[in-house]
Amino acid sequence: MKCGYVILAQNTANVDYIKCARVLAKSIKNFMPNASVSLITSNDCTDSIFDNIIPLPYGDLAPNSFWKLINDWQVYEASPYDYTIKLEADMCLTRSIDYWWDILKHKDVVVSTHIRDFTGDISEVKSYRKFIYDNKLPDTYNAITYFKKSEFAKQFFELIKEIFNNWEEYKTILKCDMKERATTDWVYAIACHILGVENTTMPFFTDMSMVHMKKDINGLLTEDWTDELVYEILPECLRINTIYQKYPFHYHNKEFSDKLEQAYERT
Repeated sequence: MKCGYVILAQNTANVDYIKCARVLAKSIKNFMPNASVSLITSNDCTDSIFDNIIPLPYGDLAPNSFWKLINDWQVYEASPYDYTIKLEADMCLTRSIDYWWDILKHKDVVVSTHIRDFTGDISEVKSYRKFIYDNKLPDTYNAITYFKKSEFAKQFFELIKEIFNNWEEYKTILKCDMKERATTDWVYAIACHILGVENTTMPFFTDMSMVHMKKDINGLLTEDWTDELVYEILPECLRINTIYQKYPFHYHNKEFSDKLEQAYERT
């Protein structure tokens, strides 16, 4: 069973997502030294932390846009693994998740369905998910997605491509502002709805979730959580306000990747 982690990362004018991906890869290797991690990108990169650096199979389909999400569907073909966990670049791991493979391997596709606040509690905050609830879609989070090479997974990502490419038509049948942009979360939710949540999610497996550091989820005053909370980055753990982080950590504030990288360089 050839398993591995893929990170799709493309730099924009405002964010160095390759750096975020590098930091994520370092966190994976920190807790799972034998894990294989591949970067999928259209940018030049020679970082040795990655086991593979793979160009987008069909190139950058949004070369003049900040909105690179349209390239997401290419991860299926690009992944060199039989079993893949796709992680969003601006995350870090806080412990080993190697045991996930034994649970996920029985499915073709699993998109995560839970997020947590920094205390570890599953969040029920809906303020960022109006599109999901207005359209009665499954509450999925593409930031953690598992798939294995199979006909069903291939169909899933072909549907992701189709929804991105025909977003203007989809909006005519959805309840949303006609200026609504196609995010990966929205597109994945639609695909999960069409193909069936029973085929694309595993809601009982709540460990497959992430801490999300957005303001409302954590009851903060601003979106820059680093101004309000105390964080400690240690070789063996990450603590926020003294609380050990037990789940993949979506730090949201991209500048936090600098702090993480500095800490990894000291170890």
